Amino acid sequence: MKALHSKQIKQILICSTNWVGDAIITTPAIRAVRKNFPEAKISLLAKPWVAPIFYNNPYIDNILIYDAAGKHKGLSGIPRLSKELRKKKFDLVILLQNAFKAAFIAFGAGIPNRLGYNTDARSLLLTHFIRLTPALKRAHQIDYYLGILKGASLKSDGRQLTLVVTDEERKHTEKILAKHGITEKDRLIGINPGAVFGSAKRWFPERYAALSVKLQKYSGARIAIFGGPGEKALGQYVSELMENHCVNFCGKTSLREAAALIERCQLFITNDSGLMHVAAALDTPQIAIFGSTDYVTTSPSSSKSQIIRVPVPCSPCLRPDCPVDHRCMKNITIDMVYDAAVKFLTEN
Repeated sequence: MKALHSKQIKQILICSTNWVGDAIITTPAIRAVRKNFPEAKISLLAKPWVAPIFYNNPYIDNILIYDAAGKHKGLSGIPRLSKELRKKKFDLVILLQNAFKAAFIAFGAGIPNRLGYNTDARSLLLTHFIRLTPALKRAHQIDYYLGILKGASLKSDGRQLTLVVTDEERKHTEKILAKHGITEKDRLIGINPGAVFGSAKRWFPERYAALSVKLQKYSGARIAIFGGPGEKALGQYVSELMENHCVNFCGKTSLREAAALIERCQLFITNDSGLMHVAAALDTPQIAIFGSTDYVTTSPSSSKSQIIRVPVPCSPCLRPDCPVDHRCMKNITIDMVYDAAVKFLTEN
């Protein structure tokens, strides 16, 4: 594999992953790219729903949108995107995304140096392919993405996540909260009862509601429910279980607004999800509830995060829905999470 010399690399394209949590987990690798190529202009190609994660990121110069639902849709959209990228004359593309399509787009763009894992039968499309070893498959995803750079003899720059909330966004957050009667002096606890991919990742909404009521009585904190557009019904259900003694933000905020609100929380209680990684990146104290997914590879990377899980023989199964009795979540009691939450609230 030929070396990548920083003086010869002037324009870099990084192809982002497609999920919010994964996007946040790649930020240490993005910072490392800047460290290795301090003089280069770094652009990032991302789908519209993850692009906001990278707003204000100091290690990125430009964000390009992969509009797969619009002008880049279908068979004609791929060569159109490649053509657009070709005009920008990138010297190097780093494929954080593992799909064949990502490598095909980079190949079609004529980018002379193409770096990524040899997944999805795409080795022939890459000039610098990194072998995905069993150890990397079992590593935390931060190290998984850093492994792409390490395989190309590039240096890392630590494992710290990057997610920048601006002062303007913080002021906007206080205005949002004020509309619900929440002042700057009020404590705020966030709960995130949803998670994409399937119900197996979700602790029970009834338990989230009962836990929230209990914490409200203990601390006097206001409770805010978080979730995406597809979780509106779930948020409404939890809110009704709490007799609406909460603020339901499910599907009512942008990703940037959700991040700023999570930063405002004194505690965030969540399933394994994208918003879990948002909280980790912002160093918001949080409790992360794990069942079907692998806490070794996807745990929140923050000293202020605590995982609650009960080991069972079938976990992690990585299934979207439990085919048995959801014992990995049933065994996590309200009192387990409550006791951990009280400790966080006492210490912070």
